[in-house]
Amino acid sequence: VQLQASGGGLVQAGDSLRLSCAASGRTFSSYVMGWFRQAPGTEREGVASISLSSGNTYYADSVKGRFTISRDNAKNTVYLQMNSLKPEDTAVYYCAQGPAGSSFNYREYYYWGQGTQVTVFS
Repeated sequence: VQLQASGGGLVQAGDSLRLSCAASGRTFSSYVMGWFRQAPGTEREGVASISLSSGNTYYADSVKGRFTISRDNAKNTVYLQMNSLKPEDTAVYYCAQGPAGSSFNYREYYYWGQGTQVTVFS
C-alpha cells in the first residue's frame, strides 16, 4: 500500500485547509485511516480517524468541531478538512492506514504517507 498525502501549506490563523490522502496498491476497505501530526520535539499524535467500512469517525479533543475527516472509497482517498486553524495546529501531518479497530495509537498503523507540512501563523 502506498499513501500520498497532499494539501498542506502556509495559512493565517482562522483560515482553512483540506488535506488529501490517496491510497494505492490494495483494496481500499475494511481498514481504519487516520490523520496524525507531529510538531518538532513532540510525539506523533492522532488527530482524526475514520473506519472505511462503517464511516465512523473519531477526533482528538483539540480539533473537535474544527476538523472533519471523510472518505471517498471510489477514489481511494481520505480527506481532512481543517477549519479555524490555530498556530498550535502547525505540524507535519501524516495519513496512515491501520487494521479495523485502530485507535489513536500511531504504533497500530502500518502504512504511512510521507507527510505534508501545515504552518499556521497569527
